[in-house]
Amino acid sequence: MTLTLAATGTEAVVSDGAVELLRYVFAPGTAQLESPKPYLHPIRTRAGREVSLFRPWDHMWHKGIAWSLPVVDDENFWGGPTYLAGQGYVQLPNDGTQSHTSVAEAGVDDDVARFAHDLEWVSEGGRRMLSERRTLTVRVLDETTWALTVETAMTNVTDAAIAFGSPTTRGRDNAGYGGLFWRGPRSFTGGRLVTADGVGTGDGVRGQRHEWMAFEGRHDVVDATSLIVMADAAENPHHPPQWFARSEEFAALNPAPFFSEELHLPAGDTVVFRYAVGIADADAEAAPGIAAGLRLLL
Repeated sequence: MTLTLAATGTEAVVSDGAVELLRYVFAPGTAQLESPKPYLHPIRTRAGREVSLFRPWDHMWHKGIAWSLPVVDDENFWGGPTYLAGQGYVQLPNDGTQSHTSVAEAGVDDDVARFAHDLEWVSEGGRRMLSERRTLTVRVLDETTWALTVETAMTNVTDAAIAFGSPTTRGRDNAGYGGLFWRGPRSFTGGRLVTADGVGTGDGVRGQRHEWMAFEGRHDVVDATSLIVMADAAENPHHPPQWFARSEEFAALNPAPFFSEELHLPAGDTVVFRYAVGIADADAEAAPGIAAGLRLLL
């Protein structure tokens, strides 16, 4: 196993020998309607099987794995329409941008690939709201599994508190999405969601609180199963999070820190979130063991 990291002015690619594990596009050329933001796609297992989906027609702002927030005060850093109580989803001129400013670190040391960069969160109207340092690491855990960690430190650069929320905090029941969001391949639709309590579906587990959750999905073309495991750091606000998880219409996992409760960040303060994601050529039975390994990274 030899991890390599190659970076350009817009993206960083981490490879495991001949297999490209992930491509992190940190300066995308995205339409404003989709709230331009860095994203991870494609994402592959060590066997080279793709486990992410980019810009699906049903939600064009879904892009692999992305740190994506639909309610930042009255601004939308998710993409598309905004949920308004009594009106439903309305397209507003409020789709903000997470804009890359500089690379802080990029390389491989002791078999850990690391990429860190700085960003500015700017509303569609041009208001600078947050500065962020984001750090990603990649390491191989065993013959079938590798791990991604994502840490974000966001600082309020306005002169007033900022409220982070979700469509649920604005009145839509059981729609608390926002945060680190994974969208899976079309073939994963109907897959199995795994928690420490067992196996279920999106309808069954959505909104529940868990330290970790996993998604088992099957691939087209090859007779194979892959597993995505996401773990929330114990120090994260509102831990353990409620999960926005789907399998019945499409495959999605999202430890949603503002699912049903807003977080207020005072002016000048910084909030930190950390996550670990396991990507495995495995099935649901492997989820608890992978989750235990991910906890060691948090």
